[in-house]
Amino acid sequence: MNDPQRAWAYVAPQPLQTSPTGPLAGLRFSIKDLYGVDGWPLTGSTRAPLPDVAQSVLVSRLLDLGAAAVGKTHLHEVALGITGMNGYGGTTHPTMPERVAGGSSSGAAVSVALGQVGPLQVHFALGTDTGGSIRVPAAWCGVVGYKPTKGHPDWSTQGVLPLSWTCDHTGPLARDVKTVVRVQEALTGQTVTPQVWNGLRVGLWLPDGWTDETVREAVLAFADDLKGRGATVENVPFPEVLDAYSPIVLSEAARVHAEALGLENPEFMPFTLMSLRNGAGLTEAEVQAAFEKRAEYRALLDGIFTAYDLILAPAVPTPPPLIGQEEVEIGEGNIPLRRAVLRITAPFSLLGAPTLAYPTHTPFVGVQLVAPHGQDDWLLGLGLALENFALEQA
Repeated sequence: MNDPQRAWAYVAPQPLQTSPTGPLAGLRFSIKDLYGVDGWPLTGSTRAPLPDVAQSVLVSRLLDLGAAAVGKTHLHEVALGITGMNGYGGTTHPTMPERVAGGSSSGAAVSVALGQVGPLQVHFALGTDTGGSIRVPAAWCGVVGYKPTKGHPDWSTQGVLPLSWTCDHTGPLARDVKTVVRVQEALTGQTVTPQVWNGLRVGLWLPDGWTDETVREAVLAFADDLKGRGATVENVPFPEVLDAYSPIVLSEAARVHAEALGLENPEFMPFTLMSLRNGAGLTEAEVQAAFEKRAEYRALLDGIFTAYDLILAPAVPTPPPLIGQEEVEIGEGNIPLRRAVLRITAPFSLLGAPTLAYPTHTPFVGVQLVAPHGQDDWLLGLGLALENFALEQA
């Protein structure tokens, strides 16, 4: 198997298909190795023991709709990270082997970004997103990623190894919005139509100093494109939410992996083990305080959507960093990579708002388009309009 990026955790001898017909017939997909698939291994890209996981409801539905599953993709170990490092060597960028692909859905992004033919050809990939795990690798690999509204009835998390049941989402990555829309329409039975940007009120969330100049210029250029399509764009503030996000995710992740943590040597990578133990050490009062902060942030986000139709934000703070790089240089100086990334993406998984990661004209730099809760089809319609316009101009 030709897999220099180490994107694949398992490739089936034959694609898994339960229906030769249906709205997704002819499409092949990869599955992040957190999803339960009967007869296929599940490692979570870790050497540590994992809880049992049942057959994924979402995978079963996609197969019934005519899609064929090719295999499983690697991820950042148990989805607790944003670079793609794991117990099997880690997944590298699709075109720059010295750089990261982003995580935790690293292999998912690479599997679609490569546009391979033959046995490893896939048209879309299933990922998960707890704090940016679809959107970050989508941005750094130059593809599209969609994180649905939390609890979307057609994007089930049943049969997926959790990281944080409060923040976990399932969702797809693809090379274009059109493919994401085809999957969405098949699952929901509803038609997604291109939407008009003219007259839309867009709140630009681009905190001063949170990105490098390359990303800042790419986001501002994207905002100018939206203005050219008739939207109004105004700066909007929103705070860092990691004081709520981190305690919630780490405490829940520690409960998921409690059995492994009870072993003398559970074989997690050092950072994963430290993070899980930190989560296990949080008090009930600390976690409750985090949920109270989350409620405050949700009220702030709801308030923004009374004044604006949509939020535009960067999806990453810099272009793809080097493998092993632990800090990034951004406007406010050198800060830890994990914090630089998560404070941009975590708000919208913590608060469950539907978000589309969309490429910019700057290679491997993406933006986030964030809509009010439940406005998934409208959001995808906006992305479809952007894509159609770009194709017309090409």
